Amino acid sequence: MKKISDASLTQQVDEVAELLLQLGKTLVTAESCTGGWVAKCCTDKPGSSAWFERGFVTYSNQAKQDQLGVDPDTLDKNGAVSLSVVEEMAFGALSHSQADLSIAITGVAGPDGGTEQKPVGMVWIGWGIRNGGVHSICFQFDGDRDAVRRQAVFEALSGIVKNARD
Repeated sequence: MKKISDASLTQQVDEVAELLLQLGKTLVTAESCTGGWVAKCCTDKPGSSAWFERGFVTYSNQAKQDQLGVDPDTLDKNGAVSLSVVEEMAFGALSHSQADLSIAITGVAGPDGGTEQKPVGMVWIGWGIRNGGVHSICFQFDGDRDAVRRQAVFEALSGIVKNARD
């Protein structure tokens, strides 16, 4: 298991902030299993209003539909923890904000809720670009609920740096 410290999260936010300021871009988050942790990390940084536009915490399926426009049929067919849902979340965050880039996260943080097909620690992260596509990756994180969520936040932040440069 990869242990992620608060200092590592802060360092990732610093990199995100520097890059988005250089690019003149803003970020929106759409979070499920992380419960707004990415947005919290971003807004912990003074001056984040220059590059962080808003965050959506869409923990329930209804919230994903109401706030992000995720199609109920997509949720019914694929479940909340899926490629199609994370991509609809990423696009929905962009279409319901003024931001240029999005991070979307949905997963099974545990300790309960896992299945054979979607075990505890499975997390989908998608990075969207306004008028562009979404790049999504499925991760399988180890550890308890806090460790899974912390790893998801770290990967989401590091991915925005990788994807924003492309």
